[in-house]
Amino acid sequence: MNQTLLVQISDLHIREPGRLAYGRINTAPYLEKAVAAINRLPQKPDAIVITGDLTDFGRLAEYDHLRELLAPLTVPVYMLPGNHDERNVLTQSFPQQNYLRSTLASRYTQYVVPVGPLRLIALDTSIIGQSSGKLCEERLAWLEQALIDNAAHPVVIAMHHPPFKTLIGHMDKIGLLEGSDELEQLLRRFSNIERVICGHLHRPISTRFGGTIASTCPAPAHQVCLDLSADAESAWCLEPPAMEIHAWDHQAQRLVSHLTVIDDFEGPYPFHEGGKLID
Repeated sequence: MNQTLLVQISDLHIREPGRLAYGRINTAPYLEKAVAAINRLPQKPDAIVITGDLTDFGRLAEYDHLRELLAPLTVPVYMLPGNHDERNVLTQSFPQQNYLRSTLASRYTQYVVPVGPLRLIALDTSIIGQSSGKLCEERLAWLEQALIDNAAHPVVIAMHHPPFKTLIGHMDKIGLLEGSDELEQLLRRFSNIERVICGHLHRPISTRFGGTIASTCPAPAHQVCLDLSADAESAWCLEPPAMEIHAWDHQAQRLVSHLTVIDDFEGPYPFHEGGKLID
């Protein structure tokens, strides 16, 4: 293949079997659809990254359910915690995931893994017991060293809280409230950072940041309502779920990102029939 494919899903909010998130939505069937959609992609991904909020409350039974739902995936899956997760329970629940086990000595779930020629750097922005995020000096220093060590490779940084204002007021109030300016200054020192990919917002949002592109990913179940008012109601809706496919073009040496809807729909149908344009 001339591409390396990294699939991003985010904000799964898995509950115990039969339990509803927010008392209204069973998120498990939506994740099952997402897994099925990934497995039927015409090009097999090289890896999958889940950018936080894997579960709704970080409970052991929720992670057990998550493990069952992810089991049909046949490529490496890399996870990082969001504000709805619990780091230690996550690590205990996935003992075969060496990248998580290697972080036991640290207070944060941070790691670097190869995905073809790419280097995926997972950066932990979560604060236990809080919805907002933070990048302290310790986490930023770790990232700086990781970027120095991987300066010869194209880099994708994955984190839960986006480091930029999204203009969705109620979400920005629980965004990355500390460390975003320092992060942006740090990233500007490196020319090999292809993307900063985030979760938390349950919507596709992108902007320039730190000399690269920073973006958020939709969720496989519920989305945050699109309302750019500073005092918009904190609410979710059932817009079509989606995921991101980040494709490294080996020839052009650049990352190309695609948003794709997770759903059953008609097609494909040909534009041409027998070599002729259909009238």
